[in-house]
Amino acid sequence: MKRSRRVRANGEKVDKTRVYDLEEALKLLKGLKLAKFDETVEVAARLGVDPKKSDQMVRGAVSLPHGLGKDVRVIVFAEGDAADQAKEAGAMEVGGEEMAKRITDGWTDFDIVIAHPAMMKVVGRLGRTLGPQGKMPSPKSGTVTPQVGKAVSEFKAGKVEFRVDSAGNLHVPVGKASFATEKLAENARAFLDYVVSVRPAAVKGTYIRHVSISTTMGPGLKVVYG
Repeated sequence: MKRSRRVRANGEKVDKTRVYDLEEALKLLKGLKLAKFDETVEVAARLGVDPKKSDQMVRGAVSLPHGLGKDVRVIVFAEGDAADQAKEAGAMEVGGEEMAKRITDGWTDFDIVIAHPAMMKVVGRLGRTLGPQGKMPSPKSGTVTPQVGKAVSEFKAGKVEFRVDSAGNLHVPVGKASFATEKLAENARAFLDYVVSVRPAAVKGTYIRHVSISTTMGPGLKVVYG
């Protein structure tokens, strides 16, 4: 496939063999010719884990100090007072059986699903639909909680979920290219520091093998962490 002039020009400005300092990599990415939209900046980390083993699964949620720079669409499974709290906190939609049916029928226009524990009898049936999308609520990620209002506020403010994939990789957005370099760096470090804090006891040897950072349409740059 023929690459665009912008992609070729950007590729000439980076050294694929080099490992950059985080701030240096961010400044370089921000200095490239970006797309017409505000590109997302993403951190990718390769972990020394075997996700097939339950005691080496890495997942969770972390609040980024400077948010994501976008409107996070949160839906909540709750009833009664909990439903009212979710609505007041800014949930896009709150419901139960009817909302579950919409999801089963193919509705996916949301980013985060939060569930009150009492609603897991309804949400549990959505595993085959939400699981592959990485949206299935879980106590470990803070998306199954009786404090649904607080959870909505946190995720809308920039809390992000993560889960290691089958190859041992994590991919998490840490902001927009329009963010100041310092804010992007602080968000990236907040994520990586949290990943270190949830290292499974069963993991031996090097835990974080390598880290890279990229924009939506830009090249990936390897960076130093630690």
